[in-house]
Amino acid sequence: MAKILVVDDDPKITRVIQVALQTQGHETLTANSKEEAEAVAVAEKPDLMIVDVMMPEGTEGFHLVWKIRQMEDEALRNVPIIMATGIHETTELRFYPDQADGTYEPGEFLPVQEWIDKPIAVEGLLKKVSALLEE
Repeated sequence: MAKILVVDDDPKITRVIQVALQTQGHETLTANSKEEAEAVAVAEKPDLMIVDVMMPEGTEGFHLVWKIRQMEDEALRNVPIIMATGIHETTELRFYPDQADGTYEPGEFLPVQEWIDKPIAVEGLLKKVSALLEE
């Protein structure tokens, strides 16, 4: 099965996701901050990441995705990411709505594969995880 990194500042949410993934046979790693997640991702090379958008300093999940997508390690740069948010199902956030930055084109959306609403419905999350790992 897969190695999955769960990133959330709420240990209760992290634990629920961790247990659900482990019941499916996945190895789980956890991190409670953007910095911890980056270190774990670099050290462990997860097959998939589930990242909370909002952490103590704001939209740290977005910043983590930005860093991961710019890493030299191709496996990390391309790791599938599911964003978890209590804000809404999708976002209109774009890195550079009117210009390019050399990495992202004008109007490009956040480069993640899936979104899931909080509170997280475990069955829905497991379906998304399975679908992404089968690709």
